[in-house]
Amino acid sequence: MNAYSVGFLYELRAAKYARARGYRVLARRYRGGTGEIDLVARDGDTLVFIEVKARPEGRLGSGAEAVTADKRRRIRSAAREYCARHGCADADCRYDILEFTRAGIQYIKNAF
Repeated sequence: MNAYSVGFLYELRAAKYARARGYRVLARRYRGGTGEIDLVARDGDTLVFIEVKARPEGRLGSGAEAVTADKRRRIRSAAREYCARHGCADADCRYDILEFTRAGIQYIKNAF
């Protein structure tokens, strides 16, 4: 299975995880600005942009560490475009990371 397919499967799992916790998933793999957002969801009145990371066995570092300053900039750019297109520019927004590890799922609210 290639990296694209593996990423797609983890994003499906992430959407299921978010829904089980009461989030309403609005979009998956949204492309806009200069970046991509893995999941866009609503958590109550808050618009949440979720970066999904998975670390295969033996890989050093956490998935959250892979969300570099450049990656955060690209996600924010895509989020601004999403809000402009969907009329939610005044919404409260949050950027979270959902990471799949060997130990389980780590969900980081307000990650950046």
